[in-house]
Amino acid sequence: MTGGVGAVGYRDRMVDSVPTLDVDPQEARRMAEAGALLLDVREDDEWDAGHAPGATHLAMGLVPDHLGEIPADRTVVCVCRVGGRSGAVAEALVGAGFDARNLAGGMVAWEHDGLPVTTDRGSAGRIV
Repeated sequence: MTGGVGAVGYRDRMVDSVPTLDVDPQEARRMAEAGALLLDVREDDEWDAGHAPGATHLAMGLVPDHLGEIPADRTVVCVCRVGGRSGAVAEALVGAGFDARNLAGGMVAWEHDGLPVTTDRGSAGRIV
């Protein structure tokens, strides 16, 4: 079975990788307040249901075609539902020269920590 980056499989990446990209929800919030970009890489329906206030939405599959729209002069904190997709995006961004982090536990952890979840309409959101 193959997968992952190049000839390295998923299991190899998980065993050999150092989890230095992960930040917890409180740290992600602090980073955003200090100017980091929260980049939500979930699908449209997930974003529409609820997201972190101030986050920017760019579905994971669209990231490669929109790298030029991601600011290279600030930290990017990648966000998904539980941290898997955003972790892959954060790794790819770091490989492309960005200062990127992954919100460990994703929006589920964000909500669990009591941090706000909103919709584009400004109402309370939910995580799907």
